[in-house]
Amino acid sequence: MTPVAAFERAMHYLDRAHASGFKVKAFAQAIETVRATPLDELERRNAAGTLKELPGIGDASARLIREALSGDEHPAYLAKLDAETALEVPDAARPYLEALRGDCHMHSRWSDGGATIEAMARTAMSLGHEYIVLTDHSPRLTIAHGLNRDRLVSQLDDVAVLNIDLAPFRILTGMEVDILEDGLLDLDDDLLERLDVVVASVHSKLKMDAPEMTARMMRAVASPHVDILGHCTGRMIDKRPPSKFDPDYVFAACAAYGTAVEINSRVERMDPPPELLDIAVQHGCMFTIDTDAHATGQLEWLVHGCTIAADGELPIDRILNTRSADDLLAWTQAA
Repeated sequence: MTPVAAFERAMHYLDRAHASGFKVKAFAQAIETVRATPLDELERRNAAGTLKELPGIGDASARLIREALSGDEHPAYLAKLDAETALEVPDAARPYLEALRGDCHMHSRWSDGGATIEAMARTAMSLGHEYIVLTDHSPRLTIAHGLNRDRLVSQLDDVAVLNIDLAPFRILTGMEVDILEDGLLDLDDDLLERLDVVVASVHSKLKMDAPEMTARMMRAVASPHVDILGHCTGRMIDKRPPSKFDPDYVFAACAAYGTAVEINSRVERMDPPPELLDIAVQHGCMFTIDTDAHATGQLEWLVHGCTIAADGELPIDRILNTRSADDLLAWTQAA
């Protein structure tokens, strides 16, 4: 294992645990140093005992470099970190997790993610997925480096090449498209038609009055281009309250127009909350369980969404990403 690979794995474990604070900052700084330092220099410094003279390299990061350079494919420090950050799978959630065949919402370095498309795909493969849907942000979300027309077209070309290299694993093309204030979508129709899966989400004017927000969301889910309604309340637990809208109208529209309701597994979202999930189930909606991952470790967060689904007694056959990629695409194209 190379030092770079070892640090990437360490960051995966820390992201999986939604860790924050000094350790994460230290490892984030250390990995940049390791990436910028030639391997032969790391080897010389390791032999001389001067690794900690490099910027951002402390005791833990120096230990990880030493273990990686020793040729051990399973460094002891990584094994320790893996054990400390492993996610528990509740018994009730396990059947849901085992049924999932893909993940329909995630971000790469093309927008505000921290990993390459290939890294996200290979991590998903290692987790047993058959496919992912790449859903970087649309152009209006400039704070998240949303993709304009030219960048999206370029990304589609890159995905086509990666799909050849990674087959039979598949990267389905998609985007998390902003729902504008009037309910229209932040992407031209011709580009929407080229995407395999479109997730539509509200990211702005989240405090809009309930009647206006309801109309806004209903117009979006009625679009023939929209396949999934992302993180429907927009809440950030302990940081931002949920948006107000009439769930009966919105979820009835989702059911009528064939738009799935996302169960967003991000630790700070866990969206929809139980009371809204119950309403969506009663209206006969279809669902996806997605990570909304922005780093490889977060691809393991599906367990959180599966726990929400289990608590809500959601029928597994109403979860779209328990289907194969071909069957998922058949549904999106027919809906």
